[in-house]
Amino acid sequence: MKKEALNIYDIAKMANVSIATVSRVVNGSDKVSEKTREKVLKVIDEVGYTPNVFAQGLGLNTMHTVGVLVPTIADSYMANAVAHLESELFRNGYDCILSCSGFELEGKQAQTDMLLSKHIDTLIYVGSTYAGDGRNSKATDYIREAARQVPVFIINGHVSGDNIYSSVCEDEEAVYEATKLLLDHGRKKLLFLTDSHSYSANKKKKGFEKAMREAGASPSSRILYVENNIHAVRDLLFERKEKCDAVIASNDEIAVGAVKYAAESGLKIPKDMEIIGYNNSLISTSSTPELSSMDNHTAEICHDTVERFVKILSGKGARLSRKISVSCTLVLRETTLKE
Repeated sequence: MKKEALNIYDIAKMANVSIATVSRVVNGSDKVSEKTREKVLKVIDEVGYTPNVFAQGLGLNTMHTVGVLVPTIADSYMANAVAHLESELFRNGYDCILSCSGFELEGKQAQTDMLLSKHIDTLIYVGSTYAGDGRNSKATDYIREAARQVPVFIINGHVSGDNIYSSVCEDEEAVYEATKLLLDHGRKKLLFLTDSHSYSANKKKKGFEKAMREAGASPSSRILYVENNIHAVRDLLFERKEKCDAVIASNDEIAVGAVKYAAESGLKIPKDMEIIGYNNSLISTSSTPELSSMDNHTAEICHDTVERFVKILSGKGARLSRKISVSCTLVLRETTLKE
């Protein structure tokens, strides 16, 4: 028998035990006698067998594998979250299967089904697109269906249902405070730029609208939906007849588009125009001038998500909250006036 062809079934046959027993030995379960453990380990050592992650899960009701679903890995926020999740998962002894669903419902459903077919222990959705727009429950039925099979976690979005756990950024409050700051600086022609109607984007928009109304200004003409593309944002601002003196963007990429517009228009930042981005990504410090941005604490949320599902899988999650709210912090840099 060739060494590379060995699998858990071969080891079970050679040791004259069941595949569940081999899996228990590999995973260090205490539900195996010492004599049997030694027999299986002797065979494994002799043939140099390396178990794969799916074989390890047989008989233990765990694959030590987590499914992570993102709409796209090209987005800096998604990439950053995945990097933090993978690090936390590895630290806790879990492997990760990553999949990209796109933003359409059909893709989200298909990739959810694919990950569930891999016998994962839990499923993590990254991004508020999976929470829909916060109003249409039918758009999130596939998540409730998935939660009947495994615990489901959503990062920066909320979906109601059993076995579903959410970590939600306080986006509405964050944008409300950022808008008030710019209004206090005497800005009269603020714009809110976003590329989405997602749960998170709608919360951010509500915060902008609330602050503007309190200031006695109509927010409707001050909200622009833009392509998430730096040059597209720049060009759109050039096309507007009415100029702006401040921008709040729903992510840092969009905000950098406003920075480029100001630079090419001869506007001085932050004297003539102030700009605040969102996510406090690497882009915010790569920009010239460096971008003021809202830090939504992605690393902490990912750490907390992994900690929570580990507790649930170990039977210690009975009292865990289904929804956690995370405050954001405005990091002031060169695109806003100093206090």
